[in-house]
Amino acid sequence: MMRAAEERVMRAETSVDELMDRAGRAVAEAAWRFGGGRPVLIACGPGNNGGDGYVAARHLAARGARVRVAALAEPRSEVARRARTAWDGPVESLAEAEAAPILVDALFGTGVTRPLDMTASDPLARLVEASHFSLAIDLPSGLQTDTGALLAPVPRFSATLALGALKPAHRLQPAAERCGTVLLADIGVPVSTHWHEAARPSLPAPGPRDHKYTRGMVMVIGGGMPGAARLSAMAAFRAGAGMVRLYGAQGGADALICRTIDDVPAGLADARVNAVLIGPGMPPDACGRDLLESALAAGHPLVLDAGALRLIGETGVERLADLPAMAILTPHDGEFEGLFGDAPMPGASKIDRALAAAERCGAVIVHKGADTVIAAPDGQVAIAPPNSSWLSTGGTGDVLAGVIAAMRAQGLDAFAAASAGVWLHAEAARRAGPAFVADDLTIQLSGALAQCL
Repeated sequence: MMRAAEERVMRAETSVDELMDRAGRAVAEAAWRFGGGRPVLIACGPGNNGGDGYVAARHLAARGARVRVAALAEPRSEVARRARTAWDGPVESLAEAEAAPILVDALFGTGVTRPLDMTASDPLARLVEASHFSLAIDLPSGLQTDTGALLAPVPRFSATLALGALKPAHRLQPAAERCGTVLLADIGVPVSTHWHEAARPSLPAPGPRDHKYTRGMVMVIGGGMPGAARLSAMAAFRAGAGMVRLYGAQGGADALICRTIDDVPAGLADARVNAVLIGPGMPPDACGRDLLESALAAGHPLVLDAGALRLIGETGVERLADLPAMAILTPHDGEFEGLFGDAPMPGASKIDRALAAAERCGAVIVHKGADTVIAAPDGQVAIAPPNSSWLSTGGTGDVLAGVIAAMRAQGLDAFAAASAGVWLHAEAARRAGPAFVADDLTIQLSGALAQCL
C-alpha cells in the first residue's frame, strides 16, 4: 500500500529524490531533537533506507551537529548513490565503527525480505547497546514489515520514525516491542487504506430524555463460572449501558439485575434487548449448547466470547456460516486456532488471518493479544496500539467482552463497537497502573469513558 502511494505521488511530478530529502529531513529533525546536541552515528545500508540516512547526515551537519556515517556497503540504487555523493563527510566501515550516544539505523528499514547477515546484525546490536538513544528509520533492520516477524536478532530501539504511515510491524508482535516509541513523519505521501490504528472513539453522553432502556440493554449469558459473567456485566454497566440482565449466575451483584439460566428464552424474547453477550464462564456442555442455539436464533446483535467460541469450534467449522450477520467474535490465540485452524495460512500476518476469518463467517473478529487486531468482512482493520502487559491476567477478557457489548447496545455498528471497546479496555488498563486485577479494570472504565464524551 505504501509503495503504491509513493508511486502515485511520483507520477504527480514529485521526484524520488524529493521524497528521500523529505524523509532525511524528518530523520534529522528527530535525531536533533532527541539528541540534545550529542554526537550522532548513522548506520547506512545499500538501499534507499541508507539513502535516507545520508540525507539525514547532511541536514544534521548543516545544523552543526557532530555526525558520522558508517556504511555496510556502497549504495546500489541510483537515488541512494546521489544521496551518498551529496554527503561530503567521511564514511566509516560499519564493522569497525565506534559507538556514539545517538545511533540512527538506516540499514534496511522496510526493505528486509530475508534474514540479515551477521555482518549487519552483529554491528547493529553492538552499536544500539552502546548508545544512549537509538532511532530506526521506518523500521528497525531485521523486521518483516507486513507480518511483524523477526528475520534476525533485533535489539530494542528507543524510537522508530515511521515514514508516511504506520506499517503492520509497528503494531504487530514481536516486532512492535522492538520499535520502542513509534513516531510518524509526514513526507507528503497520502495513503488511502481501510487499515487504521484503533483510536479514541467519540461517544454521545445521555441526554435529558434518556432512560435506562434508551441507553441500551445488554443481556449477558454465562454459566459454570459465574464470576466471569459478573465481570462482563459490570463492565457493560461501567461502559455506559443503561441496563444489564445477567443470566447464569445465582445471587446478586452490585448494580446488577440477575436472572437464572431458566429465564434465558424469556429474556431473549424481550424486544428491549439491544445486544447479547454469550460465553463468559460458560462450559461447553449440553446446557451451553442449548443456550448458544437460543442466542443464535434470537436475532439480537451478538457478541460471542470464551465458552461460546469453544462450542462453535467443537460443533464444526461449518457452523461459522450460521452466525447472525455482523456478530462479534472475541477469540484469543487458542480460541482462534480452534475456530479457524483447519485452514492455515503459512507466512500470513495476524491481520491477514483475522481478515480471512472475518470474511469466512461474515462477522467482526477481535483477535485478542498483545497486538489485538479487529477485522471486518468488508476489509476494515483496526490494530490496537501497545497496551499494558498487566492485561495478561484472568478475567480481563471478560471485561473486554462486556465493554464491546455495551458499545453495540448503544447503537454502534459491529466494527465501531469492537474498536471502541478495545480502546476503552486499553485506556482503563493504563489508568489502573501495574498489578491490577480484572475487578480493578472495571472501576477504571468510567474514567476511560469520560475521555470519549
